[in-house]
Amino acid sequence: MNKDELKALSIDKVVDARGTACPGPLMATKKTIGEMKPGEIVEVLSSDPATKRDVPKWAEKKGFTYLGDILEDGYFRLYIKK
Repeated sequence: MNKDELKALSIDKVVDARGTACPGPLMATKKTIGEMKPGEIVEVLSSDPATKRDVPKWAEKKGFTYLGDILEDGYFRLYIKK
């Protein structure tokens, strides 16, 4: 998905893990997505560059859909569909 499509998504949950280091953002994402229903979308906010690598790999491994990411000023927005 492109940046405009990602920004237009209807987000069901937000994980704000900015300011935390690995594995914090991934652990918070795991907890949140575990509470979600299939088809719902989580937005993960993270300032840790490793999150951009780790979260998509984890999502794929678990059978979730990684929709993409947006680079903001100092952090990333990552989107996963359960």
